[in-house]
Amino acid sequence: MSLEGDKMEETIKILIPDDLPKACMDTFESAGFAVTFEPDLSPEALLAKVKDYDGMVVRSRVKVTREIIESSDRLKLIGRAGVGYDNIDVEAATERGVAVMNVPGANAVSVAELTMVMMLSLARNLIEANESTKAGKWEKKRFKGNEIMGKTLGLIGLGKVGVEVAKRGIGFGMKVIANDPRFTSDSAVPFGAKIIDLDQLLGQSDYISLHLPLTENTYHMLNEQTLNRCKRGVRIVNCARGEIIDEQALYEAIQSGQVAGAALDVYEKEPPKDSPLRELTNVIMTPHIGASTVEAQIRVAINVARQMVNFFKEEKIENVVNPEAILK
Repeated sequence: MSLEGDKMEETIKILIPDDLPKACMDTFESAGFAVTFEPDLSPEALLAKVKDYDGMVVRSRVKVTREIIESSDRLKLIGRAGVGYDNIDVEAATERGVAVMNVPGANAVSVAELTMVMMLSLARNLIEANESTKAGKWEKKRFKGNEIMGKTLGLIGLGKVGVEVAKRGIGFGMKVIANDPRFTSDSAVPFGAKIIDLDQLLGQSDYISLHLPLTENTYHMLNEQTLNRCKRGVRIVNCARGEIIDEQALYEAIQSGQVAGAALDVYEKEPPKDSPLRELTNVIMTPHIGASTVEAQIRVAINVARQMVNFFKEEKIENVVNPEAILK
């Protein structure tokens, strides 16, 4: 990879077609980059505009399709202000020599805190109790809950978010077990989480929390078969990717009592207008807000901008998910 010569004599132009904090623009501009901030660009407008830019920053709203990527001969870098990058056609980017980078870990605390809020809300029936009390009722007996202390928390995925959830689970006095292909039962795992195989985790967990990327192997990982292997009465939390769970299978498992409840921040289709889960009172649903805190958004915005500046100015490769693109 070389960005020296004529390219570096020109001003690097960055397009931001998604809503990001001003700190992102400030970081680029302080490095001498020209920034265009148009957070409401339509797909058609983005297709027409992207050809004039060296780099682009997106969150999860904007879908960076093959058509968009192939429309530009100038584009060299796509920054994903967050962790998941399934809204970017990485295969097309790699073919065109366009690097894709993300910012793992910058929003881990925010997602982990939401995970714990959801777990506690399931345990104490907080959503239903709130609605009942505001409706003028006083149903103390109806909303008898459970402590999470002493319960088993099963983490599927032990990356940066998973580790933060493990720390908090142990702080609440939970027994934390985990399954992650990067670790074995002999691995030294931080914060006391015990690594076990997936079937053992399903059978032992009182709560299961998902912290995985969406891949061919994780698509519908929780399905009719795996849900039936879970401990009866398990509660499930998903702040990762919606397609990891087969929503119809989850609906049926909740209806049968196999699953006692679920809390979801992500869905197979967003927004989940047609999801059968909407009708269930023991399912908590939020609109993909895991990383939506003031602190996380500023942290992510600054970090992705710094990484992109370093890429163009210093040829520094950091958190690039398709390094083979740089060799083209």
